[in-house]
Amino acid sequence: MKQYKTLGELKKSGYRPRSIKQELRENLIEKLHNRETVFEGVLGFDDTVIPDLERAILSRHNMLLLGLRGQAKTRLARLMVHLLDEYMPVVAGSDMNDDPLQPISRFAKDLIAEKGDDTPISYVHRSERYVEKLATPDVSVADLIGDVDPIKAATLKLPYSDERVIHFGLVPRAHRSIFVINELPDLQARIQVSLFNMLQEGDIQIRGFKLRLPLDITFVFTANPEDYTNRGSIITPLKDRIESQILTHYPKTIEIARKITEQEARIAEPAKKAVSIPDLHSILLETLSFTARDSEFIDEKSGVSARLTIAGMENLVSTAERRMLLNKEKKTTTRITDFWGVVPAITGKVELVYEGEQEGPYAVAIALLSQSVKELFLETFPNPDKLQRGQQRDPYGTIRAYFSGGNTLDLMNDASDKDYKKALDDVAGLRKLAENYDLPKDEIYTYMELILHGLSEFNIINRDIVENRLSFKDLLADMLGDDEGYEEY
Repeated sequence: MKQYKTLGELKKSGYRPRSIKQELRENLIEKLHNRETVFEGVLGFDDTVIPDLERAILSRHNMLLLGLRGQAKTRLARLMVHLLDEYMPVVAGSDMNDDPLQPISRFAKDLIAEKGDDTPISYVHRSERYVEKLATPDVSVADLIGDVDPIKAATLKLPYSDERVIHFGLVPRAHRSIFVINELPDLQARIQVSLFNMLQEGDIQIRGFKLRLPLDITFVFTANPEDYTNRGSIITPLKDRIESQILTHYPKTIEIARKITEQEARIAEPAKKAVSIPDLHSILLETLSFTARDSEFIDEKSGVSARLTIAGMENLVSTAERRMLLNKEKKTTTRITDFWGVVPAITGKVELVYEGEQEGPYAVAIALLSQSVKELFLETFPNPDKLQRGQQRDPYGTIRAYFSGGNTLDLMNDASDKDYKKALDDVAGLRKLAENYDLPKDEIYTYMELILHGLSEFNIINRDIVENRLSFKDLLADMLGDDEGYEEY
């Protein structure tokens, strides 16, 4: 867009004012005609949330994005900026983004009256036309709308009723912009009331003085349904004035969840090159979050954010990287034992119900991991509990016999790749069982470890978590306490 320097040049160019809602609408129509991706980087919403959002923009609505934490509500709002024109002309020096042909502030009107077509014009980039405010209990009407400035009144020798003594808040300064209020229910009810006229009539009231300012703003609000009961609520008259309410949701499939985690996880480039993550482990991490959302120990209303798996992936890679550095290796692959390093990413991101609090955050995290391992194990290997005796050869028989013979397997958390593989190879029948299935050859040890963890979930063998290692042994031997007692039995 050519940038004109004066009001006269702008008029001759054929420039026409249009509202921000009309601007969003027209630019969206163009993108839809060209089959362009409108909300880049938002995955899993193509058939649900994004169509609703596009319909709201086409309808020129203010909107409320309603959903649990970690459902990309704020990201969607921020991406709306790309539907704005790249540059917008304003009266130079204006604090309120005054349109040169439709000024609303006293400053802009006086300047145009004084200079006419010589009024200087400046341009605002679309990135500056986005204002975001996190609703907190301490937000005041002055923050959002504005207040009388006594210093201005004294300096200019003007009465408080004069518009020029008003210090405008965030909303008036967001004229011709997108204004986002995150976590709307956290805003006190009396502050929510101050937004009524902004949404409906477009005027504002400051300290009892009513100013007719035809502000041109697209409002986007975000809220978490949990907030309605825990911290506050959106008052009904305000909710009635928000034309479109759009429900967000968590990823509906493991594949979409994996793509989100891969896209969002911030992994250092050296670690990314040195640490290999088998598909099984990536699926295990996402399965863990799906399991958490269905867990009886976790508050369903609070939800389980996508940030759990993002932080979990970062911790998983860092756990493997740390082990690699300790062993002075150049490359490594993640292991199921590395998932114990993911536990801190789980405990801080789930809200426990009473039963979960009784169990404790760590125990709940381990239980979620165990259940997820069990699910993945059953997707590849037969259920040990459903093997029919006498009619089918037990595929786990050799492994059972190995541990029944008093053998123990210790998987050290920081074991080198060489020691890790040797420990798994020493278990009789383990490699042969894994090779009986159509598995990726470069992930054979990954599945060998999965078999051990899976068998421990079905109490075929016992697994003990002891500080820096996982110890696998015969279940009965462990119950009796020592090998000698087991021999006597």
